[in-house]
Amino acid sequence: MSDTKTIDRHLVDHAPTLPLAIYILGFGIFAMVTSEFQVSGMLTVMAADLGVPIPHIGYLVSMYACAMAFGGPLLAVALLRKPPKTALLTLYVIFICGEALGALSQSYSMLAAARMVTGAVSGAFFGTALAICVQLVQERQRGWAMSIVLAGIMIGTVLGLPMANLIGAHLGWRESFWATAGLTAMAALLSVAAIPSLSAQISVSLRGELSALKNPRLWLAFSTSLLIIGATFAAFTYFIPILKEVSGYGDNAVAGLLCAYGVATVVGNLVVGKLADRHTLSILAIGLCLLAVFLAMFGIFAGSKPFAAISLVGIGLVGVTMNPAMVTRVMRAANGRPLVNTVHTSVITLGIMTGAFLGGLFISAGYGLRAPLWVGFVMALAGLLSLVPELRLRKPAPD
Repeated sequence: MSDTKTIDRHLVDHAPTLPLAIYILGFGIFAMVTSEFQVSGMLTVMAADLGVPIPHIGYLVSMYACAMAFGGPLLAVALLRKPPKTALLTLYVIFICGEALGALSQSYSMLAAARMVTGAVSGAFFGTALAICVQLVQERQRGWAMSIVLAGIMIGTVLGLPMANLIGAHLGWRESFWATAGLTAMAALLSVAAIPSLSAQISVSLRGELSALKNPRLWLAFSTSLLIIGATFAAFTYFIPILKEVSGYGDNAVAGLLCAYGVATVVGNLVVGKLADRHTLSILAIGLCLLAVFLAMFGIFAGSKPFAAISLVGIGLVGVTMNPAMVTRVMRAANGRPLVNTVHTSVITLGIMTGAFLGGLFISAGYGLRAPLWVGFVMALAGLLSLVPELRLRKPAPD
């Protein structure tokens, strides 16, 4: 009997498949990401309909990001003592209501409020989804499972955003909001059916969550994540003008390259997910080295179409795709706490904002369209430096 139990446990530990719930969590993140930038492709139409300047519609993206960064942790704290599935479904309901409010908005202020609601929910959702993910799989499967959940970000960027924008362009921007609400409702219904009812962790308390944030090792991990994402988005934010005005690509070619970039992020994310558990620090160190190389190559050879294309795809392979390794490192530093995961999401959002801001700042200062690539290069080098303390202290065991 003892041998049978041992064999059964061995089979569970080496199970080749992940629970369906993991894929449902990824679908939920896909729906959230689809909402995040959906207004970007409908600036003119929305501005005309609401009677506001185009830049005001652009601010809605920033509002969403700020709410995600600062409102997400507050909402996570409010749901801290709820059972994980209850917290997840609560976030779904609030998000759907926020999207519906956006679709029904008759004024800019009402739409801004809707965006801030959905932004805060999105920030809390990421942390909650990852906390559930950790509870659903064996420790040896966590990196792979998290890569599936986080693949929702990449797929949402590659497929979800163009889909939302296409609906907005042909049917109207309000219909785009309704479509995203419907997509989220579908994810919520699937979650009801597929995600098991997990008990609230007895050890979870606000004091314990806040105490975990005092860990210096955790903030070191946060800084690496911010710099990786900042380096990537310093370049990504300005890919289109660089490719058109410096590399000389036409509109169709740029669209194809951005699609190739999206495919590269999905592939890279899945590869990193397979390796993140056993080689966390190595993945981050090698990834940052390659990211710096591709950014520098792009900066030097942006005027060459072949080198520009190779550099862009390379950045796609090793930029945001380090997410599973970043999350694994943070979880090890704080034992997978839900508030810590949400704060990590906020840090990543701040990385996006910082990279994009610094890239634009150096362009405005007169350093040209290549400047964001060099901003990203410097941030990637700083990310490497942030790994040095932990690399020096690492024992000769799998990281």
